[in-house]
Amino acid sequence: MVENQNQNNNNPQQPRKKNTNGKIIATAAIVGVVGGLIGGGVSYYAADQMNNAPVNNSAAQTSVSSSSSKVSEKSAKTSGVMTTAYNDVKGAVVSVINLKRQSSSNSANSLYNSLFGNDNSDDSSSSSKGKLETYSEGSGVVYMKSNGKGYIVTNNHVISGSDAVQVMLANGKTVNAKVVGKDSTTDLAVLSIDAKYVTKTAEFGDSKSLQAGQTVIAVGSPLGSEYASTVTQGIISAPARTISTSSGNQQTVIQTDAAINPGNSGGALVNSAGQVIGINSMKLAQSSDGTSVEGMGFAIPSNEVVTIVNELVKKGKITRPQLGVRVIALQGIPEGYRSRLKINSTLKSGIYIASVNKNSSAANAGMKSGDVITKVDGKKVDDVASLHSILYSHKVGDTVNVTVNRNGRDVNLKVKLEGN
Repeated sequence: MVENQNQNNNNPQQPRKKNTNGKIIATAAIVGVVGGLIGGGVSYYAADQMNNAPVNNSAAQTSVSSSSSKVSEKSAKTSGVMTTAYNDVKGAVVSVINLKRQSSSNSANSLYNSLFGNDNSDDSSSSSKGKLETYSEGSGVVYMKSNGKGYIVTNNHVISGSDAVQVMLANGKTVNAKVVGKDSTTDLAVLSIDAKYVTKTAEFGDSKSLQAGQTVIAVGSPLGSEYASTVTQGIISAPARTISTSSGNQQTVIQTDAAINPGNSGGALVNSAGQVIGINSMKLAQSSDGTSVEGMGFAIPSNEVVTIVNELVKKGKITRPQLGVRVIALQGIPEGYRSRLKINSTLKSGIYIASVNKNSSAANAGMKSGDVITKVDGKKVDDVASLHSILYSHKVGDTVNVTVNRNGRDVNLKVKLEGN
């Protein structure tokens, strides 16, 4: 399971773990700003050792004349295909700055107020009047210019919890941005800026045409805007890798070995034609035993990005089909509680219905608390991720066939999906 978590100076990368059924639980380091460069001192130490090394005066030492070599004036420019691709997109890749308002009250007052309350309206609003400061930074891609606005796609976790958002353009100019819409499930968000600042928009490519081994580049701001427009190269490791997120959803992503570092989230994964075929979102940080993992980054496929951003611009949110129930996978219920909940002891997997929302589609279809969903549309469901995967393949208003186990026998119900 890959987990998105907002990484800033105080959020270290976390290890991935293996669960009992053998599935990998991984933690993805998303792209906030981290302080300092790892291993910088090592290179300086190596340089000092080289400078202080004794001179070898043996006969094998060769003297080089200052006129013995020179750079040819006829050297050809070695610009390759990926250089052209980078030039096509770099003007559309921006840095996204998450600003949070710092409370102006001191820590003693904050402790007093939290314990005893505060009747002073001026003090209680101090946090809303505090100075905006940079909390974290990520990347974004300008993909459209319309109706006097420039639209930027980024990751939801890049702007999550922000009091304000700014964008640093490719030319170094910083402008205010507005959040148009966001979706935590796909980890995508859309920002808008004044169209007068837009000089370049990126083109989306077809992510379904990707093949393993295909050369790609990642463009973004690793470690923040100080390293804006950084480009790294790699290949497509897997064009469609299915991972499980911490929210219990399954997500199909592009796996690449192009270096994706903190700050790259929301940036562009680009093919040789200069087209954006993915939005960089996360990376695998460590193995279960703490061993560093390299070359395992993930990006949201462009075809999904296009669908989501279009709906976010239109509605500001994503409406997904649901049954109208609260559930938990049987695998997550301890054996001791199953008898209390009167769950059929022969059931090895399924989704236990903890409660049914009043007047919901599930309630109207006859679904009851205590039922265990075993199949949807004839497909077996073992966990919440598999349930969501089936439901999200439908639209609001569609009718699905749900098989539940009730008191030891199967009951088939037809449920009309409602919106969230």
